[in-house]
Amino acid sequence: MSVLSATVAPYEGRSVCLFCASSDGADPAYLEAAREFGAATARVGWRLVYGGGGVGLMGASARAAHAADGRVVGIMPGFLRSRERLFDEVETVVVTSMHERKQLMYDNSDAFVVAPGGVGTLEEVVELLSWKRLDLHAKPIIFLNIKGFWDTFFTLVDHSVAEGMTPASFLQAYSVCDTVEDAITLMQQDHEGPVLRFDPR
Repeated sequence: MSVLSATVAPYEGRSVCLFCASSDGADPAYLEAAREFGAATARVGWRLVYGGGGVGLMGASARAAHAADGRVVGIMPGFLRSRERLFDEVETVVVTSMHERKQLMYDNSDAFVVAPGGVGTLEEVVELLSWKRLDLHAKPIIFLNIKGFWDTFFTLVDHSVAEGMTPASFLQAYSVCDTVEDAITLMQQDHEGPVLRFDPR
């Protein structure tokens, strides 16, 4: 792994990384779930690690966590600062690349929650799932499947398994929750997910 040039302030508690959309045009139900998730992380004493933007689901979650006196850290590549409005009221770490952003998010999180999002969110979680399949980590990955947003992705994964491209054990790599309450409960469990035995498929 590469040496990172940016650092995140130490935190003695546990942290959850939220992957989600930065779009302000999202369904209000998704935005409300993001706000609810942010506030809930503060209530249970977890730090929220997120992509640093002040818009869309990212901004909604971070603002709600901050308003509830929660600890929040945003990690933003420098080149996106002119495209996505930062939420400067919380700790924000500016990095040099998308790779460095993802590595810092991973290194500073104990669990990952994946809310509705676009191709950027999909790219982030697919890499995280790939790392898990390669036995590089066993941290929980929880899909917050509001209004069945991720159902078609799960269908694709099932198809890959059925076609012999992905081992069936991969289906244990993630959990699915339909509500914020269930996602919060699951992320607080005191164990990591199963370690997947590597399969060369």
